[in-house]
Amino acid sequence: MAAEINDWNEKIIAEFRANAGRVNWSTDDDLAEGRPVPPRLPSFGAGEGVPIILVHHTGAKSGRGRISPLVYRPVGDGFAVFASYGGSPRHPAWYRNLMANPQAAVETGTERIEVRARLAEGPERERIWAEQAAVMPAFADFESAAGRAIPVIVLERVHPGPSSGR
Repeated sequence: MAAEINDWNEKIIAEFRANAGRVNWSTDDDLAEGRPVPPRLPSFGAGEGVPIILVHHTGAKSGRGRISPLVYRPVGDGFAVFASYGGSPRHPAWYRNLMANPQAAVETGTERIEVRARLAEGPERERIWAEQAAVMPAFADFESAAGRAIPVIVLERVHPGPSSGR
């Protein structure tokens, strides 16, 4: 399944970059071909696409750069992403990578933004999760299927410090 997901991610990344950040996530043809992820999200009509960002992260074990296309929700001037793994009882690799190496970057549209990942907890996590599940009810199904609380990761923009004058 990992190879299928990697192939699917490469397709999504290529489409994202070719269309300045817009991706028509699950087409009828994709579903007919048995693509493993993501499921059709009923909150989004045909042609609207799904709000995604490309998250650049570093492998926890390998130290290699990775890119994952992820559904996101704006949070302040940052982004929240959800370690649902399509309802799997396991966390996705990208989640483990971000927890081990929180310095990351995202592509949104045609912009690349440096970010730092942190785990949302308590009321903050519950608020972000409830907002996401209201917009994309499939997320609540993922949590039920997984049998675990889906981690919510906030990717906060890293603002450059004052210039050193060089």
